[in-house]
Amino acid sequence: MEFGKLEHIEHVDFKLPEDNPFNSKILTAKGNVNPSKTLYIGCTGWSTKEWVGSVYPKGAKAKDFLSHYGKQFNTIELNATHYKIPDKETIKQWIADTPNDFRFCPKFPQTISHSRDLGLSGSLLPIFCDTLLLLEARLGCTFLQLPPYFSVDRLPILQAFLAAVAPRIPVALELRHESWFHDQAAFAALLEICAFHQVSLVITDVAGRRDVLHAAVTTTTTMIRFVGNGLHPTDYLRVQDWVKRLTQWYEAGLETAYFFTHEPDNLLAPQLANYLHQQALPLPLHTRGPRFATETEENQMKLF
Repeated sequence: MEFGKLEHIEHVDFKLPEDNPFNSKILTAKGNVNPSKTLYIGCTGWSTKEWVGSVYPKGAKAKDFLSHYGKQFNTIELNATHYKIPDKETIKQWIADTPNDFRFCPKFPQTISHSRDLGLSGSLLPIFCDTLLLLEARLGCTFLQLPPYFSVDRLPILQAFLAAVAPRIPVALELRHESWFHDQAAFAALLEICAFHQVSLVITDVAGRRDVLHAAVTTTTTMIRFVGNGLHPTDYLRVQDWVKRLTQWYEAGLETAYFFTHEPDNLLAPQLANYLHQQALPLPLHTRGPRFATETEENQMKLF
C-alpha cells in the first residue's frame, strides 16, 4: 500500500493515540476477555508466488494458493473486488477453498467508491451487495475506501450511502481526506452517523499519515490496516502496542477485530501476521494465524 508510505521513518512517532472519547458510548460491556471474542488476522491477497516454500508448501500450484492461504489465516483483505465484481461460480469456489471459520473482507469496487454519488444512482451497487451475500457465513466486513478527494463537504452523500447499504451488508469505512480529521465537529458527527447505522471505521496505522490512526470505535467490530516497514524493529513494537490496545477494547466490550498486515510488495506480511498471532495467543480469544517460522522472523523475535 503506497498511501502514507515514507522512505525514512527515523523521526516518526509511532505511539498509538489515546482512545477517542466516543468509544465509551460503544464499548460499555463489563467483564474480562472471553472466548466469544474473535481476532481475525490476514493479509491482502493470496496470489504471492514468493510465499511458496514458506507460507505455502514447496511445489504449491497457483490454483491451490487460496486453499493454502485459508489454512494459514482466517481472513483476507479482498482487494480483487475493487477492480471486478466476482461471478457466482467464483464465489462458490472461494467458499469451497476456505474453512468454515474463514472470513472474506471485500473492498467496494472503485466504480462505486470513486463515483460521484457512491453508486447510489447506478445498478452496480445492488449487484455488488447481492453478490457478496452469496458468501453467506464467509462474509466478514466489507470496506469502503473513499478516495483522497472525498472531503467532509460530501457527508450527505456518504450518509445516504450508509443508509442504503448498511442494512444489507456489514460495512467498514476508510477515510483519507485530511478534513475529516482536522474538523473535530465533522468527525464527531461522522461517529454518530456510523454508530447509528452500525458501520465501523477503518483504523489505518501508517508512517506518513498519523491522522488516520484515529483510535475511534463506532461498533463492536473494528478493522485495522497496519502498514509495516519491511520488518523494521518498530513494526514489532507497534504490534505489541496494538495487542495491548485490543486487549483493553475486548475487555470493554469489543467483539470482533480484523487486523490486516501490509508490508512492501506484500512479501513479508505473513511474518508480521505470525508475530501478531504469537503475541495474541495468551489472550482467551478465538484466533489463528500462520504456523511457520523463518530464520529472519526467529531472529527478530529474539530481540523482544
